[in-house]
Amino acid sequence: MGDMSDDAAGDYLLDNRQAAAGTRLGALAELFDPWTCQHFETIGVTAGWRCWEVGAGGPSVPLWLADRVGPGGRVVATDLDVSWLSGAPGLQRPAQVDVRRHDVGTDAAPAGPFDLVHARLVLTHVPARDAALRRMVAALRPGGWLLLEDADPGLQPLLCPDEHGPAQVLANRLRRGFRALLAARGAELAYGRTLPRALREAGLVDVHADAFFPLTSPACTVLERATVEQVRDELVAAGHATDAELEAHLANLDAGELDLATAPLVSAWGRRPEGPTG
Repeated sequence: MGDMSDDAAGDYLLDNRQAAAGTRLGALAELFDPWTCQHFETIGVTAGWRCWEVGAGGPSVPLWLADRVGPGGRVVATDLDVSWLSGAPGLQRPAQVDVRRHDVGTDAAPAGPFDLVHARLVLTHVPARDAALRRMVAALRPGGWLLLEDADPGLQPLLCPDEHGPAQVLANRLRRGFRALLAARGAELAYGRTLPRALREAGLVDVHADAFFPLTSPACTVLERATVEQVRDELVAAGHATDAELEAHLANLDAGELDLATAPLVSAWGRRPEGPTG
C-alpha cells in the first residue's frame, strides 16, 4: 500500500499523497478486507496479541485488529505516508493502535516481538523486498505468524477477462499500459506466486497459501476509476493511451457495462518455529 523509502515513494506510481488515493484505499478495503480478516481468523488472532500492520495505507485493517486484540493488545500500523491513518475524518483511534511513519525496506522494525506481522499489497512495490521480509520475520516471537498478501497480475493479466467488445479491448490495453508503468518503477509483478517459497526460505513453517480473484464488483469499478485518475498523465506521457481513449474508458466505466476483475491476490502465511529461524 505504499511503505517504502523516500526515493521510492517519489517514484511510486500510486502515491498515497495523491488526491485519488483515499478513494483507491477505500475500494481496496471493500474488496480485500473480508478476505484478509478471514485469514486473521484462521491464524487465530485473539485478545492480547501484539500485531504489526506494515504499509497499512488506510485505517480499516488496523481498526479490525485493534478490536480483536482489545485494550490488552497492541497494533503498530506503519506506512511511509500515514496521512490516511492519522488524518481520516471522524476516525477515533483506539489507544492500543500506534501509528508510525516507517520504511519497511530500510528502517529497523518497531519494538516487538509480535504475534502477527501482516503486509498487503506492499512488498511488490518495495525495491528491498527480500530485506524487508527478513526484517518482518525477525520481528516475530517464536510461534508468531507472518501473513503476506500481494497481487500477481501475471497469473491473470486482464481487467476484462470477458473481452467481447471494443470497450473491453480498450480496458485491457490500458491495463497493459498500467502494468508497464509499474514494472518501469521497479514493481515485481510476479511476486505473489513466490510468497509460499519465500516464507519457507525465510525459515517459517506451517506455510499455506491461497488466492482471491473477484471477477466483477462495484468496488472494482471504483478502484479502476481512481487508478486511472492517479496515472492518466503517466499513461499519456509514455504513449500507452491518448486523452480521448482515457475519456472513452471512463465513460465506459460510468455506463456500468464492464465486468472488471482484479489480479489474483495471493495470501501466504507461516509461523516462526519455536527454535531459531534458518
